[in-house]
Amino acid sequence: LGLTCLSGFFHMKNKNYRISQSHEELLIPPTPCHARTNVMFLKTHKTASSTVLNIMFRFAERHNLTVALPADQLFHLGYPRTFVAQFVEGFEIIGQNYNIMCNHLRFNPLEVKRVMAANTFYFSILRNPIPLLESSYIYYKNNVPAFRSSKNVNEFVASPTKYYHPADYRENIYARNIMWFDFGYNNNAEDDTKYTQAVLEEIEQNFHLILIADYFDESMILLKHALCWDLDDVIYFKLNSRSRDTVQTLSPESEEQIKAWCSLDWKLYLHFNQSFWRRIEETIGLEVLEKEVDHLRSRQKELMETCLSEQEAVRKDHIRNRALLPFQSGAADILGYNLKQDLDNRTLRTCQRMVMPELQYTSYLYSVQHPQKRRKEVGLPLLWTSHQE
Repeated sequence: LGLTCLSGFFHMKNKNYRISQSHEELLIPPTPCHARTNVMFLKTHKTASSTVLNIMFRFAERHNLTVALPADQLFHLGYPRTFVAQFVEGFEIIGQNYNIMCNHLRFNPLEVKRVMAANTFYFSILRNPIPLLESSYIYYKNNVPAFRSSKNVNEFVASPTKYYHPADYRENIYARNIMWFDFGYNNNAEDDTKYTQAVLEEIEQNFHLILIADYFDESMILLKHALCWDLDDVIYFKLNSRSRDTVQTLSPESEEQIKAWCSLDWKLYLHFNQSFWRRIEETIGLEVLEKEVDHLRSRQKELMETCLSEQEAVRKDHIRNRALLPFQSGAADILGYNLKQDLDNRTLRTCQRMVMPELQYTSYLYSVQHPQKRRKEVGLPLLWTSHQE
């Protein structure tokens, strides 16, 4: 009887966990699970987070979920102030009954927990601080005093203290350790080993998953598995990207200087880059990951061929529908998309959601969830003015 039971156990285990060479079977999760619908995404700056926000908004719409949106005319949840629950529209009435939270905020776990359910899944995304600082420099060039007074990014990082003054931290937060700041910590703190280790451990306790923007497709597959979502839930078109001619080339010396200047962000990135790949090896495996990434890219290509007239993002001056124009900032030319003209209504609506810029999508969801409130103004034509449209 004992041998029979053991034989049955190993037969079931092999059946449920075998790694088949079939492409379709590799894409099937090894165990049944239920899609997570209570999810908090800490939207960090210049980390492909606008693309993730679009994914979250589309999932919320598809499943009729409630999103914790910024109150009144704001498009962020009180940023750069530390988050409090009152920054969410309708919190006094809705309370702890929001499903999704994903707009910019400065993380404050106790206040976020007042808004989100106890079983909420918390995740965020990081990016290599070297390209991140260059991206921030271009995007926030006109807003950040430390950037404004320097000629280019190489000049700034060569002697950052010449331009950066900690007393002006609210205006200069994008110029140093911005991810550290977004997670709720002091971006001008001394890089002390004991302190940084304590922060890393606290982030691990507060978040179930940290993704890496530099491996975005791999991140989407890991997110899909962690949330038990379908592949189409994490399909995306890259949003809020800029034209290549606005990218400034960093010298090797500048790259090393950024590591030292943004040492807190650098340690944050190195730590969670390691845990990211360890998580993949422990839960998915590299072989399955590669096949699912291929599948994601094939599906993405298929949707781009269906939706887009140019099959790629275009410069701001070439966007035909001004309702789909992304917010422009600094010296960057933020790219957008043109949709095909002959799409049927259902396909058109799907494609519109895929390319909807962050501000327009936030404004639309706000009007759906809070129809009695004045719609958030984006200064552009409206694509949809009602849920029925």
